[in-house]
Amino acid sequence: MTTQPPVPPTEPGQPGAAVPMCYRHPDRETYVRCQRCERPICPDCMREAAVGHQCVECVRGGNRTTRQAKAVFGGRAVTVPRVAYTLIAINVVAYALQTFIPGFTNDYALSPYHVYAGGEWYRMLTAAFLHFPLTQGTLGITHILFNMWALYAIGPELERRLGSARFAALYLVSALGGSVAVYLLGEVTVGASGAIYGLFGALFVVSKRLGYDPRGVVWLIVINVALTLFLSSVISWQGHLGGLVTGGLLAAAFAYAPAKNRDLVQWAAVGVIVVALILTVVLLPPYATLNAF
Repeated sequence: MTTQPPVPPTEPGQPGAAVPMCYRHPDRETYVRCQRCERPICPDCMREAAVGHQCVECVRGGNRTTRQAKAVFGGRAVTVPRVAYTLIAINVVAYALQTFIPGFTNDYALSPYHVYAGGEWYRMLTAAFLHFPLTQGTLGITHILFNMWALYAIGPELERRLGSARFAALYLVSALGGSVAVYLLGEVTVGASGAIYGLFGALFVVSKRLGYDPRGVVWLIVINVALTLFLSSVISWQGHLGGLVTGGLLAAAFAYAPAKNRDLVQWAAVGVIVVALILTVVLLPPYATLNAF
């Protein structure tokens, strides 16, 4: 608590010294001054500074000129990985809807035929938030548990390195890349695995760029790819590999963009990849689906 020094005595016949008043509250006496502008400030207007106190306006002005902390590869620094946790929540809510609403899975699953013949493009992304329903027993619950565990394990770290906006772009574009591969070469499917494999690819690229030993990530990818191919009768290898390649390419653009024009290069890469994926669907038919007839 700041104490006020006593007013010095005045000589007989001289007027008393003027008592300083807070510049924001003229009715309040104060003997404390802002360390920057030296205006008198009352306790309500004081803000702790490195030395002494500052007034509200000086603190506000200092915040405007202070550079915002950055993530390693651009964007604002991330303390709480809100995007990763939000994606987990969306997947869980979608799974609940699949469980309690009949026909929900069929309406939003990725069906190459419905995309090609019916123009239902939304399925390319909605399917990435769905999983095998509980009606499929152990396979259903295992599917979402593995994907959400992987997202929880590596998502926050990637979000801190890339920044929230870039991480969200990585996840969604990887999901789209996996869906495009399924559209071309697969059948009806659901799952966040394309996006998750995109995160695997991004984790490898980021590890290499930062000089970390990537062998652990390589083994993670190799084991999961092997499982994908071994269980190809129940797992969409197209979605997994499509997401892996897309995520790796986009992460390379994020990690190796030149510092001078980093933002421009990174977001241009996002646009180029998205346009390329869209054109692939526009120009090419779903080969596996058409060959099945």
